[in-house]
Amino acid sequence: MHRENYSGNKRMIIDPKNQTFAENHKLMIGSIVPRPIAFISSISNNGQNNLAPFSYFNGVCSNPPTVMFAPGRRAYDGLTKDTLNNIRETKEFTINIVSEEIGEQMVACATDYPPNIDEFEISGLTPVPSEKVKAPRVAESKVSFECKLNQIVEIGDGGAGAGFVVIGTIVMFHVDDDVFQDGKIDIDTLKPLGRLAGNSYTKISEIFDIVRKVHPD
Repeated sequence: MHRENYSGNKRMIIDPKNQTFAENHKLMIGSIVPRPIAFISSISNNGQNNLAPFSYFNGVCSNPPTVMFAPGRRAYDGLTKDTLNNIRETKEFTINIVSEEIGEQMVACATDYPPNIDEFEISGLTPVPSEKVKAPRVAESKVSFECKLNQIVEIGDGGAGAGFVVIGTIVMFHVDDDVFQDGKIDIDTLKPLGRLAGNSYTKISEIFDIVRKVHPD
């Protein structure tokens, strides 16, 4: 670690190879903000439900409609999480968008419970059947995606702090009527939560436009 002074701005220069993955993790989650939350519902081959939030999540493309999220290996033992294990087995999952109203229940599902624990029961959220996948959706979520697995990309050496990129194709959208207005998602009605560092989250309290310039042909 060393410092630079550029135009009066002092900065630390940090080589990630010279610190622990936990220290790198803190830098990432503190600066990659706000992050959307993928509330992932999956089911094992023996019918055990699992529900867990992941904040390394985003869209990939629209044709076909594709999303990704990144479940890390558990920091304390390097093992894979139930969500990833279930998706590997069944090749299916659902993503449920987290609104302000279900923030507390979402956090209740963030604990590493044993595989035989149903987080729907822990949180009091309601599982409802999906149309094209076996994994249930969260009834209280205003927007849900049914997804089929596209591919899983492993990142790292397989140790604690390493992870995976799970890419899924959306095969069905579920959108509450009050959220879908004039062919678009109404953000004021959706009220999504954003993930920050630690135990912190953020609401969308101010929206403004910055108009892109059109390049002349």
